[in-house]
Amino acid sequence: MKIEKDPNITDSELLHNFYLDRNNYWLGILLQRYTLLLLGVCVKYLKNEEEARDCVQQIFLKAITELQKYKVEYFKSWIYMVARNHCLMKLRDKTGRLTDEINDDLTVPAARFLPEDKAAHIEKDLMLEMMESAIDKLNEAQQTCVKLFYLEKQSYQAIADKTGYSILNIKSHIQNGKRNLKLMLEKQLSNR
Repeated sequence: MKIEKDPNITDSELLHNFYLDRNNYWLGILLQRYTLLLLGVCVKYLKNEEEARDCVQQIFLKAITELQKYKVEYFKSWIYMVARNHCLMKLRDKTGRLTDEINDDLTVPAARFLPEDKAAHIEKDLMLEMMESAIDKLNEAQQTCVKLFYLEKQSYQAIADKTGYSILNIKSHIQNGKRNLKLMLEKQLSNR
């Protein structure tokens, strides 16, 4: 069966096709689209182009494996998180596990012992991880509305069309979701 490449096919359609027939051809097109993004992310974190190229290959393999097991809805944000986490793990392996040596009375994480630019990246990434974790704990309506509004930059009307919620409900879900996220993040930060 010969499948023609269609440059207009969306990421969602490619994922849908993959989940229907489990043909890695669809993932090949999808991953090819994000090669430069992944390389940029890896170079940003690792500061070494050769190492970044190796990481992109490892991320491709991880993506193919993970997508066989789990259904992903927002591929771009998902693959970015996979790449970022992969790079952070490489950096942690290089710098050692300083977090094990930190006392409970310190309010700043192990990143304070790293050079300033790496510390800032790690601190930002930890916040993003905490935010991602907190979003996953929201109820389904809040989670959907927050993701569509903030991560996908969709309008209230577009969210209403996609979800069937009224605009008033959408605003309420977003407002309550933001409040709940703030509370969860404050709690996570106070536990650090």
